[in-house]
Amino acid sequence: MHLKRQKAPKRWPIPRKGTKYVVRPNFNPQRGVPLLIVLRDILKICQNRKEVKNAIHEKKILHNNKLATDDKNSALLFDTISIIPSKKHYRLVLSKLGKYSLEDIKESELNSKIAKIINKKTLKGKKVQLNLRGGGNFISDIKCNTRDSVVINFKDKKIEKCLPLKEKSKAVVFDGKHAGKHGEINKLMPERKMAGLIVDGEKINVLIKQLMVVE
Repeated sequence: MHLKRQKAPKRWPIPRKGTKYVVRPNFNPQRGVPLLIVLRDILKICQNRKEVKNAIHEKKILHNNKLATDDKNSALLFDTISIIPSKKHYRLVLSKLGKYSLEDIKESELNSKIAKIINKKTLKGKKVQLNLRGGGNFISDIKCNTRDSVVINFKDKKIEKCLPLKEKSKAVVFDGKHAGKHGEINKLMPERKMAGLIVDGEKINVLIKQLMVVE
């Protein structure tokens, strides 16, 4: 099934007018943007879906430093995209307007991304499984809590370090009316499930579930 253009997530940087339908991603449209839109509409290195499919088939595209396999698979926030022929590398971010965009990165940055912990499970043998926003999970000995962020190493398939949710931490708002804003946490209000954030000298309150620690 296709997705009606008018019902596409507002974070997708596509015109509201045009063909009636746009590609429906293989999983939750709100969590990311399909590779088709990344390559055709954001990077504009392909003119149509056929060219995107050919680029993937010819093994010219890396997604999180692995060969891309399907134009309907979504790039999630902070995922990496590489164009092998041009040796160009990008990370999916949110613009200040709350739209998905790409920033240039170095090849050395391709093997890592930041993700938010949404819950933890204790398995047999007292091993701890961290479940991340976006669907991934890792077994890790690193001490961290739900709502903290972690740095994932794709190459070693492990968690490199924890980025705790605390005052003075740098964070990005990924959902809600403040989506795309970056700032420093100046106050945590767990009883209200909120955090105070200083963005460009202005104080705003954001739900903790809409916030991701990035530094």
